[in-house]
Amino acid sequence: MKGAMVAKDTEQDFASMLAEFAQRDERGYASRVRVGDNVRARVARIGQESAVLEIADGAVEGMIDLDQLRDGEGNLSVKVGDEIEARVAETMGKQGSVVLRRAMARGQEAKAELAQAAELGLAVEGTVMAVNKGGVEVLVAGVRGFCPISQLEARHVADANPYVGCKFQFRITRYDCDRRGANLVVSRRVLLEEEARARSEKIRAKLVVGAVLSGTVVTLKDFGAFIDLGGVEGMLHVSELGFSRHSRPSEVLAVGQRLEVQIIKIEKTGDAKRPERIALSLKSLATDPWEEVATRFPPGTQTSGKVVRVEQFGAFVELAQGIEGLLHSSEWADGRPGRHARELCKVGDQLTVTVLALDLERRRISLGTGERSEALSQEDLAVARAAAGPARFGTLGDLLRAKKT
Repeated sequence: MKGAMVAKDTEQDFASMLAEFAQRDERGYASRVRVGDNVRARVARIGQESAVLEIADGAVEGMIDLDQLRDGEGNLSVKVGDEIEARVAETMGKQGSVVLRRAMARGQEAKAELAQAAELGLAVEGTVMAVNKGGVEVLVAGVRGFCPISQLEARHVADANPYVGCKFQFRITRYDCDRRGANLVVSRRVLLEEEARARSEKIRAKLVVGAVLSGTVVTLKDFGAFIDLGGVEGMLHVSELGFSRHSRPSEVLAVGQRLEVQIIKIEKTGDAKRPERIALSLKSLATDPWEEVATRFPPGTQTSGKVVRVEQFGAFVELAQGIEGLLHSSEWADGRPGRHARELCKVGDQLTVTVLALDLERRRISLGTGERSEALSQEDLAVARAAAGPARFGTLGDLLRAKKT
């Protein structure tokens, strides 16, 4: 019985070995890497011309030329035990091992690598050298190529000059090489769009009404701002910028600015490219200034404010951020009827006013001028305070009439 159990265990061990062998390639390494893969590898040994690296927790052994591990001054930048990121250039290279690179080769080797990168759709590093008609000149592994301006960013680029001297990752969209030279065309946009799609898949799991997310301002319009939430865009309407009155988002936001916003609405669109419309808000995250109006500006309070809007019937005066009151034309010191408020003040004027009445339910404050308010006795102010409420929003005359009745 014991012998039968040993035989069974031996069969299982042999089956496991066969299964493992089936997963290995002809070099005896686990088939876990492919040409073009970006991998993390640990430096195991450093020789005279190359270093031996351990990939996939030591399951795969690779080699890399020491030239790929030197800094700008020619000094070796790694030591045994360090981890580096590199790209698989060959799977059957020197001594039958995996060959890794951190930078593309030069000369004839570069042409072969470029052809390989074009065939496999691999990303290559290039430096923007100059701006020319319709795009920019890019240097990739010593080969000059062209990137159309429409392929430089995921969005429209009006001026490519700031990109000169910058290094980016590109994808080769066309590569022809013959005795006359190389024709190399690259795109950065396709990589950016792929990254955005990958990010959007992760961020969509967080897209629920009420969620607070970090985003970046990418576009400003008169009606609102578009915010990149990480591969998915939402719209921040001008009315949701805050409790203060703003006519344009550009008054408080700038392209590239980072901010936290809250999702207040999500609508499905049926468009595969933009499957949802996302409404965002800054206002919902801010403290409502009207919560303190009753204690901060009770009737009888004399304060100063700035005229922010003028209508025929009166001027709206900002008492504090997000808090406005109406100074009716009839409340002016001279009391002359029929005068347009624009004849009495203009936007930007600083006025001394007195709070006459509050309508908290409708968020309204009735104001009088500082001069008229001096005529109010303590008894008048008591009447004004009693008249303040959701059902009342009138002029000083209304309040005085309330006293007489």
